[in-house]
Amino acid sequence: MGEKVLLWIWSFKTLSIICCLMTLSLCSYGQQKSLLAISDGSNFKSKTYFPKFSWETTPMYYHFGDIDRVLLPEEVKFIAERTDFICIEKSHAFNMLGDAVLGTKHEVEAFHKIKPDSKILFYYNSYVAWPFTQFNKELTPEGIAQNKELAKFLAVDPKTGKLLEKTNGPTFSYYFDALNPEFRKWWVASAVEGVKISGADGIFIDRMNVDENANYPMDDLTELAKAKGEMMATLKEQMGPDKILVGNNAATTNDVFPHCDAFMFEHYNATVTNKENLLKEWGDMVRIAKAGKISIYRFGAKGKGRNDITMGATETVGIEQRSKEQLEYYHACFLIGAQPYSYFQWNWGWNLEDGNLIDYPALQKPLGSPKGAYKREKPDGWIFTREFEHASIWVNTEIKKAKITWH
Repeated sequence: MGEKVLLWIWSFKTLSIICCLMTLSLCSYGQQKSLLAISDGSNFKSKTYFPKFSWETTPMYYHFGDIDRVLLPEEVKFIAERTDFICIEKSHAFNMLGDAVLGTKHEVEAFHKIKPDSKILFYYNSYVAWPFTQFNKELTPEGIAQNKELAKFLAVDPKTGKLLEKTNGPTFSYYFDALNPEFRKWWVASAVEGVKISGADGIFIDRMNVDENANYPMDDLTELAKAKGEMMATLKEQMGPDKILVGNNAATTNDVFPHCDAFMFEHYNATVTNKENLLKEWGDMVRIAKAGKISIYRFGAKGKGRNDITMGATETVGIEQRSKEQLEYYHACFLIGAQPYSYFQWNWGWNLEDGNLIDYPALQKPLGSPKGAYKREKPDGWIFTREFEHASIWVNTEIKKAKITWH
């Protein structure tokens, strides 16, 4: 009899433990579903190699470089405390190490040391032949003079028949000819090698918006889109299945979209920050999330002076204060459309010192998950609101005003 009682007690305790574990599991599953809920009610399907996503504070992405040097330990710590999703810009540490690939390698190791799960990206351009990597270093007038065979990778000015030159900016560069199959093969091999040497968790590909790839005959833009789609498909395959591929301004390029894991909305001029385009992009962010892909919403403070990553920050007097004053509007624009795996980037340029080492307290405030999709005050109006667990968002994109009420 005693043995039966003990057996009954043991069985009851075991059953209780199992029920508790099931309850905890269901709660955890429910929280995860809530965390990854898309505005339309579906759920985001994440990939194991993506960054760890959280609504605890505004999800941040950082993208920067310093042509002169690598990061100081305290700078690594500052940035790592704010994000685990980072790209090292095109010319980082070039003047110190002679190769941006090695500059990226240094920072990959630095960030992984203090935050092993962080995802650090290598930068490579699909259009401008920046001479800052070991792959492009001979794509200069001197290099071409010594090895004329390299010219076949470069675009030709249809008016002059000479190599097309980048004339805006302090650093001389040529442009790539993506319509050349031989170039595409070389470019992919270079990009893959850059990721391998640097140890990066993926790659950021710049100039993926084919409409901004000037100097191609208009009839070639369809072929250019196909060519870049082929480049991204091959790159994704050769990098391996666990590497992140980010396409800058490529969210609406159909030939490229299937092959990228993430898309940046760079907001590089007034046209892409107007009210109509912002509304369109909020729809794009839902579409991207439903495809299981990442959105990066980058804005830059207005009013900076001349600024170029290839020479360092210049003429930025007063811009830090302006960036703090302008943050709320652009922060609100991001939060109105943000979905699971949407990230916000805020600075005033691509140099390390262009806002990337500034503390913006609002970006560290508790946010919490969104309570639903945004609401539009009137069907044809430009006032939008959205509720998060710890913040109420109001924005008027017609007059460019916003209010974030934290609670």
